[in-house]
Order: sequence, then structure tokens, then C-alpha cells
Amino acid sequence: MPASPPEREPSSRNIYAFGVTSLLNDTATEMAYWVLPAFLVSLGAGPAQLGLIEGVAESVASFAQLFSGYLTDHVHRRKPIVVAGYFVANAVKPLLAIATTWWHILIIRFTDRLAKGVRGAPRDVMVADSVPRGRLGSAYGLIQSMDSAGAFAGPLVALALLSRFGVRSVFWAAAVPGALCVLVALVGIRETKWKGKNKAAPGPPEELPVSASRDGRSQEKFNLPGSFYLVLVAVTLFSLGNSSDMFLVMRAQNVGIRVSLAPLLGLVFNITYTLTSWPAGWLSDHISRRLIGSVGYVIFAAVYFVFGRAPSTLAIWIAMTVYGFYYSLTQPVLKALVVESVGGTVRGRALGIYAFVTSVATLAASLITGELWKHYGAGIPFYFSAVLALMAAVLLQARRR
Repeated sequence: MPASPPEREPSSRNIYAFGVTSLLNDTATEMAYWVLPAFLVSLGAGPAQLGLIEGVAESVASFAQLFSGYLTDHVHRRKPIVVAGYFVANAVKPLLAIATTWWHILIIRFTDRLAKGVRGAPRDVMVADSVPRGRLGSAYGLIQSMDSAGAFAGPLVALALLSRFGVRSVFWAAAVPGALCVLVALVGIRETKWKGKNKAAPGPPEELPVSASRDGRSQEKFNLPGSFYLVLVAVTLFSLGNSSDMFLVMRAQNVGIRVSLAPLLGLVFNITYTLTSWPAGWLSDHISRRLIGSVGYVIFAAVYFVFGRAPSTLAIWIAMTVYGFYYSLTQPVLKALVVESVGGTVRGRALGIYAFVTSVATLAASLITGELWKHYGAGIPFYFSAVLALMAAVLLQARRR
């Protein structure tokens, strides 16, 4: 009898579709939330309410990612989850235009982050299922580059609208890229699922071998390999020093960069991030992903060391530009590393755990940085983060025997 056809058909079309949805979705998101702090002030709220809103939003996103990772490994169709996530997130953004109190914004932000958390793992698994193993880095890098381009375009569009129509017009306008995002997701994304029924058919090349026993597949469902946990430990250690980028902005202002120039700090690193994400992902398909991730951590350490010393405002500008390389060398590359370190049936769970742990550690990092700054001055927290990054770079090179 002729050999059974492959059970999955990789589709590069999905990568471009996900890239466009990321671009449009992030444009809408950055348009809306870039002006959110000022809008909260106009409603009579302050830093306490902003902190509560962001804390609740990011917490629910973390737990949603953990749940969606488990769900992804137990459903046959992931596209409906992804499309629903994009739909809900972009349906609630325009509602900010009719908000009259801060708790309205809390509900909207909660819903938006919940939707993002739920769609995250199934989207990333569909990306991994759409390309061969040797193109994982390129795929995640391209999508990350498009996502970053949206983060670049959104604030620029918001600035143009603010100068003529006011803040509420920005929220209404965010519905346009949001609706286009949902349309592209609905029409452009193709389902990736097991199609064959022949259990003897060979699996895709990236699958890890499983026990031939009756319960071998079941064991894979519940066990993640040691190589995954080694990566997770390294990333968690690093994340404990990876505080909010707002501390970089605060430090820049502390050494003499005007408040009016603060948005440009984000602009310069986003340009680098956008231009280098796809090349970094492509490079990781040809040399060790662990090595590239470690280089990204070393760059992070160098940037934070410069911010700790703060020798001049010029050094801060240069460091912020270089900072974009850290993002491009780690975000898409480490995601690809997580995916290839586990079997195909537990990818969702692995990505969910990875996102959850790093989110919680990053939240703790901001609290640690705030306390260190308060008690020991501005330089110490940046040196602390640099040391943790170097330790994580070394640990990332560890391999399971």
C-alpha cells in the first residue's frame, strides 16, 4: 500500500496572515492606550487608579495565557479561539470613547487583556504548525517585526488625531485597524490540525519521540521535558531583573532628558526592534537559538549598566537604540526555542507556562526595582538587573544530559 500522506500541511500563508493581524491589532492597541493615562486624568482618576487598572489587566492576561495553553492542547480547532480573541479585544477598544468613569476603563482593559491572553497560545501553536522546524525563528521573527511596526504606527496616528479632533476621536478611530485585523484573521488564517486517522503515519519532523506503549501519548500530554525547564529557569531568572521600561524613561529624565522627549526614547528602540526582529529570527534558524538568546541577554546587561552609570545624555540615547537588539534577539528566538524543546502535543501548555511565569516574574521585577531605587538610589537597580541578565545568559547555555 502507498504511504499515508502527512497528517499536517504546513502553510506559509498563515505566517503572513498572522503578521498582518499583529500589525493591525497593535496599531489599534497603541492608538488607544498611548493616550489612556491622560484620559484617566481628565476623568478625575490618578496614579493609584492607573496602577490598579494595569495590575488587574496584566494579572488576568497571565492567568488567561496559562489556561489557554492547556486548552490549546485539547482542542482540534484553534482558529475560532484566535479569531474570537482578536474580535473581543478590538470590539471593546472603541467603548473607551463613551467611558465616563475610571471603572469603565478597568472593565474594558480587563476584557482586552483577557482576550489577548486567551488567543496567545493557540496563535503561537498554529504558527509552529504552519512552518517546518527550520523556519520557526523566521516565522516568529517576522510576526514580531510586524507587531513592533504596529506599536510604532499607533502612537503616530494617535498624535495626528489628537492635534485636530481630541482624545475620544482616537478611541473611535482605533476601531478601523481593529476591524481590519478581525477580517484578516477570519479570512486569511487557515486551520492547522491533524487530518489523517492512520496512527502509523509518520509525524512531522519536529515531533519528539514518544514511548511506543499504549499510554505513551498520554504520558507526553502530562510531561514536559527537562530541556524546557532549563530554558524556563534561565528566562525566569532574567525576568526577575527585567522591570518595566518606564524605569528606563524615568532614569533618562533623571539624568537630564526632557519629559517632552520621552516618547522619542520608545521610538528609537522600536525602530531597531522592528528592523531586526525578522533577521534575528532567521539567524536563529541557522545557528544556536540558545547562543542568540544569550547574546540578547548580554546586550540587555550592557544597556542597563549604561543606564546605571548614566555618563551622559548621549550615552542614554545610544543605549536606548541598542536596547531594540535585546528585544529582537530574545522575544521571537526564545519562543521558537520553547516550541522546539517540547513535543507537538504539549506546545500550547509549554507556551502558556512560559508566558505565565515570565509575566509574574516581570511584575515582581518592577516591585524589586522600585524598592531598590527608593532605598539605594537610581544606579543600584540597574546594576542588579545587569548581573541577573549575565547569570541568565550563562544558564541559558546549560543543556540537559
